Amino acid sequence: MTPSNLTDTADALLRTHTSRPRQSDLKRAVSTAYYAMFHALCRNSADCLVGTAGADRSEPAWRQMYRSIEHGFAKAQCGNKQVVKRFPSGIQAFAANFVELQKKRHEADYDPASQYKLGIKRLGEAPMKDRRAFAVWVAVKARP
Repeated sequence: MTPSNLTDTADALLRTHTSRPRQSDLKRAVSTAYYAMFHALCRNSADCLVGTAGADRSEPAWRQMYRSIEHGFAKAQCGNKQVVKRFPSGIQAFAANFVELQKKRHEADYDPASQYKLGIKRLGEAPMKDRRAFAVWVAVKARP
């Protein structure tokens, strides 16, 4: 499963009907789009901190890094505008979208009255040094 597979699934949920999508499809699309962003964040962190496929990397370490991202901590870090504003605009946009989409995913999953339109931007346009710094920011709790 890759982030692009998930975004394809979210898009497919929105195109399953010739008329307007059902609210249940919209809600599932929002949730799936959030998980696409979350998995993009996990993959970015593992690739930047351990290495990409084909690199001389430890697969167990890569999986551990991938699985170490916590939803709530990542949201808090992405929502810290004082730090996020130091990153390039692509990462700033990803962080803002991540926070917003996580909120919408919670509403879609738990609020029966919620209604949505879907939007998502991809991570990856920033330089590697900035992606790596962002990976550390969302994965590692700062120690005083």
